Amino acid sequence: MTTKSKMKKLTWTQQEYQEFAKKREPARPVLQNCFRAFIVGGLICLIGQFVTQFFIYWFGFTQKTAGNPTVAVMIFLSVVLTCFGVYDKIAQWAGAGSAVPVTGFANSMCSAALEHKSEGYVLGVGGNMFKLAGPVIVYGTVSAFVIGLIHWLFGLGVK
Repeated sequence: MTTKSKMKKLTWTQQEYQEFAKKREPARPVLQNCFRAFIVGGLICLIGQFVTQFFIYWFGFTQKTAGNPTVAVMIFLSVVLTCFGVYDKIAQWAGAGSAVPVTGFANSMCSAALEHKSEGYVLGVGGNMFKLAGPVIVYGTVSAFVIGLIHWLFGLGVK
């Protein structure tokens, strides 16, 4: 639906208000937002790399096997920071830089759980938390299946 067709459905007063609001809307600092997202996303990845190196050095993991515990630690840190309200402040400042890594997904899951805990554990926490997680899990599962099928069909599988 185009903007003009949307404007045609609005009354004259609503159209005037839309124009009024557009004129007074502050300009978005796109370069500044990109820089902030880059810095915070990079810092999250740097912390993840430190955690990976910790598991390799202290526990004898290989580069390949250190990935799973690293993800678990990063999710745990994100949930703890969300519970204390710190991750939300970071996300407010950084934007997509904090939303894209796995920590952003953990933050959104934890935020939904905290917001709806007064409604009960099943219908409140579980029901609302998995409104977000459901599509992500389904998309991830279907994508993994399709990629696995392509690997199998073309013999690209790991040997």
